[in-house]
Amino acid sequence: MTFGTWLFTKMRGELVGTDSDGNRYYQDKRMIPGMRRRKRWVIYNGEPEASRVPADWHGWLHYTTNTPPPAGGLPRRPWQKEHLPNLSGTPLAYHPPGSALAETRDSKPKPYYEAWRP
Repeated sequence: MTFGTWLFTKMRGELVGTDSDGNRYYQDKRMIPGMRRRKRWVIYNGEPEASRVPADWHGWLHYTTNTPPPAGGLPRRPWQKEHLPNLSGTPLAYHPPGSALAETRDSKPKPYYEAWRP
């Protein structure tokens, strides 16, 4: 976090809540004349990566909903997966078979098509 962001948050920010990652969500303390809504922002816990914002808070940040999600998050359906941030550029990133970065170099990629044989 830069000094300017820290100062702006201290002077004008009102803490709305936090998520399971420890990211803190703020909104402007007051309504600015001429503006229709308060400014909203997030202070990341660790590396600032936008894909670390869960869907519950994403809706609030982008003014889809005016009520922040509850402390434990919104109720989940059985078919919903847990939020997973973007893993590109990390050791956990996906590498398809045949990639130079795949764990086993002897794995060959699948062919694009399979010839039909009667």
